[in-house]
Amino acid sequence: MVEALLLGLVAFIAQSEYALGTSLISRPIVTGLLTGLVLGDVQTGVIMGATLELAFIGSFSVGASIPPDVVTGGILGVAFAITSGAGTETALLLGLPIATLTLILKNIYLGMFIPMLSQRADGYAERADLRGIERMHLIAGFGLSLMLAAVVTVSFLVGSNAVKSLLDTIPEFIKHGLSVATGIIRPSASRCSPGC
Repeated sequence: MVEALLLGLVAFIAQSEYALGTSLISRPIVTGLLTGLVLGDVQTGVIMGATLELAFIGSFSVGASIPPDVVTGGILGVAFAITSGAGTETALLLGLPIATLTLILKNIYLGMFIPMLSQRADGYAERADLRGIERMHLIAGFGLSLMLAAVVTVSFLVGSNAVKSLLDTIPEFIKHGLSVATGIIRPSASRCSPGC
């Protein structure tokens, strides 16, 4: 229970970029470290986070496009892999779909709640109420952080045993293939020069 709450806190802090500005604390290499710290295996957390970072390296919002949620995918992918005793390939196997599924929730929040808060902020702007505008901005940003922190906490509480059972059903040849593919990611990424 404590680990789930701490992972939720990590997610809340990492997602706070919507309210406080971009600091890149949301990147998997950072959240992997923090997840490893919470679960007592920093080295594995950093290795898994770095591998997920390579997979998500181009995952940034540009304009109106919203990429998969690297915070939730990174934290839960690493957490489930560490607690199930699996390897880096499992973090990758779980992190990408979790990030994509979380994107659905994020889109609902951004599409439904942000416009309502924006309308309220417009009302404050018409009255030149700067504090009201600031309040709407912080509520919008931290509201998203709180929602995704709750997703991480509940998912980790409910999903740890379910994920372990799911991983046990995956055939060995698929696990081996993922392990080989994950092993290829690191050397090919480190050999890529800025001009490639």
